[in-house]
Amino acid sequence: MRLNTQRTICIGLAFFSICAFWQFYDNEIPKILKNSFGMKETMTGLVMSLDNILALFLLPLFGRWSDHTHTRIGKRMPFILIGNLLACIFLLILGHLSQLGPFLFCLVLLLLAMGIYRSPAVSLMADLTPAPLRSQGNAIINLMGAFGCFCTLVLIKVFLKKNQYGPLILSLVLLMMVSILILFLTVPEKKLIDEMGTQPKTEEEKAKEASKGKKMPKATQRSLIHVLVAVFFWYSAYNAVTTAFSRYAQQVWHLQNGAYADCLMIGTIVAVLSYLPIGHVSQKIGRKSMILFGIGSMALAYGMATIMGTYSQIMMIWFACVGIGWAAINVNSYPMVVEMSQAGDIGLFTGMYYTFSMAAQVFTPIASGFLLEHVGYQTLFPYAFVCMILAAITMLGVHHGDIKKR
Repeated sequence: MRLNTQRTICIGLAFFSICAFWQFYDNEIPKILKNSFGMKETMTGLVMSLDNILALFLLPLFGRWSDHTHTRIGKRMPFILIGNLLACIFLLILGHLSQLGPFLFCLVLLLLAMGIYRSPAVSLMADLTPAPLRSQGNAIINLMGAFGCFCTLVLIKVFLKKNQYGPLILSLVLLMMVSILILFLTVPEKKLIDEMGTQPKTEEEKAKEASKGKKMPKATQRSLIHVLVAVFFWYSAYNAVTTAFSRYAQQVWHLQNGAYADCLMIGTIVAVLSYLPIGHVSQKIGRKSMILFGIGSMALAYGMATIMGTYSQIMMIWFACVGIGWAAINVNSYPMVVEMSQAGDIGLFTGMYYTFSMAAQVFTPIASGFLLEHVGYQTLFPYAFVCMILAAITMLGVHHGDIKKR
């Protein structure tokens, strides 16, 4: 059994378009709120948290809805097409609004549109990839997402001149629409699903079909709860560091003029280079083992950053550990969750996965921010270390969703 790499890359175009948008959103919307509308930092932070808050409800909703949708073009594709089209329309409108009220209203509509197709886009990979190969498939999906972020950064560098956002937004809209058009033309979802239905099923697939409509066994429920709580903890750790690191580097390490970015770049580059190898290794040693390796790698890095206290070049090694650890976790955690799903429930379980990750990204800026403000910036890495230890303890209680050894 081999992964259809070319098809998986085309499927990944949906996640490519999503990540391309979020790169723009995270980088430029705060600047627009501050520079164009004079919004203060606290209010800007509240507006920027809207996407995570909305995602808590939208991702399970549209994931579940797509599970029960049946059309001539498939069950995920309508949500991907409609969500992408609406998002592009609202993004174009957003670029022409000069009053705060209409801008915020349109921004909410834009976030709602993005919420329509995130869960269905990721679920499409799980639908069209045999269960044992989903870690490899998810590695390619994550790689496509990273490429989407990179493309947006290039567009920002080329088209953003003197805070004139028209050319940048137009180029981003074209990038998002073309990627989804290629996906639609190269991945006939309904046809591929029908073809997969005629192929001999593995024992795991037969068991999943037989479980349809039945209550999930309690042992599987416990594993699902454990892995979702672990998702919450490792996203709490990672998000705390990524959102506060620039300020930490300035306050504690006394780094100036963007020198902190070297560490983040090393972590990102190592993560991107690790996705595909980790997907293949996971096939051999199992998802849980690879996730525990990833947790250990990140916990080691955060622990060493706590102990060192001051900056030195060796910190690059520890951020490389963060990068490879994050890749090991990301490649395997989502496939592990959907492996526990019953037939026809992949969209729902995709939504649940993202609900817990988004909940962490709502919670951790508040919790870690409180410690940073009232105790000190030295609490950042201990906070992340403790979260990773809690994730490790929780993952030890996961006994389902791994790759079946043959």
